[in-house]
Amino acid sequence: MTIEATPLPTTRPTPFDPPEDYRTLREDQPVSRLAMPDGTAGWLVTSYELVRAVMSGPQFSSRPEKMSNPLRVVTPEERAEFTVRPGMFISMDPPDHGRYRKLLTGQFTVRRMRALEPRIHQMVVEHLDAMEAAGDSADLVEAFALPIPSLVICELLGVPYEERDEFQTRSSKMLDLSLPFEQVRAAAEGIDEYLKGLVARKRENPGDDMLSGLFESDPTLTDDEIAAMGFLLLIAGHETTANMLGLGTFLLLQNPDQLDKLRANPDLTNGAVEELLRYLSVVQFGTVRVVLEDVEIGGQQFRAGETVVCSLAAANRDPARFDSPEILDITRTHSTHIAFGHGIHQCLGQQLSRVEMQIAFRGLFDRFPNLRLAVDPSEVKLRTTSVVYGAATLPVAW
Repeated sequence: MTIEATPLPTTRPTPFDPPEDYRTLREDQPVSRLAMPDGTAGWLVTSYELVRAVMSGPQFSSRPEKMSNPLRVVTPEERAEFTVRPGMFISMDPPDHGRYRKLLTGQFTVRRMRALEPRIHQMVVEHLDAMEAAGDSADLVEAFALPIPSLVICELLGVPYEERDEFQTRSSKMLDLSLPFEQVRAAAEGIDEYLKGLVARKRENPGDDMLSGLFESDPTLTDDEIAAMGFLLLIAGHETTANMLGLGTFLLLQNPDQLDKLRANPDLTNGAVEELLRYLSVVQFGTVRVVLEDVEIGGQQFRAGETVVCSLAAANRDPARFDSPEILDITRTHSTHIAFGHGIHQCLGQQLSRVEMQIAFRGLFDRFPNLRLAVDPSEVKLRTTSVVYGAATLPVAW
């Protein structure tokens, strides 16, 4: 069967729903031909079952050198930048991926995570206090959603408090696909240089943080390797959680029946976080893989070298897996969503992200029972061109 190639859907019908084309494709062609901006043809996978199959299949690689970008043409200059650095294991395949991931997983100790919980509580209370002291309104993104995850990741990496703003600014630029490549590269290089300097400082004066723990657990690791692993933690641990806090609050304010349930029963918070993760799927353009060897998926023959885009947003709205997936239901009891990915590259900091969101949402809605949007919903600015989708601003009042 010949399938006509179409571009990646990007137009959202509402601020909270993925492109409508995903639903049509999932129903009619869960594995469809994808027209790449560089003129090549790849694949778009939209069903829950098949997305999981690709993301866990050994026939698919995360290395970026031969991938086509589903959103824009990659220039030869950009392609030359795709050499995978030691330590950047998100872009590696086994066995290299497993070695680095195991080292970093070893730093997510139960002791460290438990020690972080009271600090997260403290951070949330301090920011809510500051919001309340400043008046009766605020930009929730700037005052709350951005700084909380930023401070948590700084705590993990041992970043001095006064240096955290550099992370926020540069990481936001690095994920903005609307910016020229030169600006994105400059932002990434700035973060990289900062982290290398931080690792060097940790060598001289180790602390109880992940960067210090890495070179203490494996003395053969270089500063470049540790900086690269810290880079991944920063992007994965900061951007996704920050955008979930802002966009999740926006969504709940637009669904007062669900918010009323949450306020009446705070024990629903954990389930609400899972439902928000599923419903919003903020990694909006999906996860990209390249085919290593010919393989059949969903009745279609994938050829070695072809690019495959797995839509997490489409998979998390698949009615074959979720009852009434288009409905936001914070009481949903069985939600094995894949907002954190699937397979060997599944987000290793996902439990920390969950804890941050649970504490932050509880604190926010408890402190401000009358929290509401301070503008018309249509005026909320959205990060439509960012790899991680969210609200750029969220004016609220209480």
